[in-house]
Amino acid sequence: MPAASTASSLPSGDVCRGVSRWLLRAGVAPLAEVPLGCGRRADILGLDSDGRLTLVEIKVSLADLRGDRKWPEYLAWCDRFFWAVPAGFPLGDFDLPGFAPDRTGLLIADRFDAELLRPAPWHPLPPARRKAETLRFARRAAGRLLAMNDPEAAASELA
Repeated sequence: MPAASTASSLPSGDVCRGVSRWLLRAGVAPLAEVPLGCGRRADILGLDSDGRLTLVEIKVSLADLRGDRKWPEYLAWCDRFFWAVPAGFPLGDFDLPGFAPDRTGLLIADRFDAELLRPAPWHPLPPARRKAETLRFARRAAGRLLAMNDPEAAASELA
C-alpha cells in the first residue's frame, strides 16, 4: 500500500509516477500526457500486449474532480478507464452515478506505487478506433524516444 499522504501535498506528477509503475507491473506500457483523437489529452494512456488501451485520469484536488465535465469523453477512446488519486483523497464522489462507478476503476497512488481499489471493466473499442489510437500511441512514443536520443531532431513531426 502506498505511504500515507494528504491529497493536497502530492503533485500529480508523483501520482503519475506511482500509477505508471503499477501499470508496468500489470503488463501495460504507459505514456503520460497523450493527446487523443478527440482533441483531449489523457494524463496516462497505456497499451497492453493484447493491444488494449487503458486511460488514467489523475486528480489531486476535490475541486478539480468536481469541476471536470470533460472526463466522460475519454470513455470512447479507451478499453478501460481509471481514476487515480493520492492517498488521503476523499473517495465518496467516486461512488456517485455522475462518476460512473460501474464503468470506471479507482487507484490510490503515491510517487512509488499504486493500489487498486476498484477494478475497471473492459469495454472494447471499435477496431478502426483501436487501430488509429494504437498508431497514434506508437508514433508519440517513438517521437519521445527520438527526442531523448537526438533533441535536435524534428520528432514533433511524428506527433
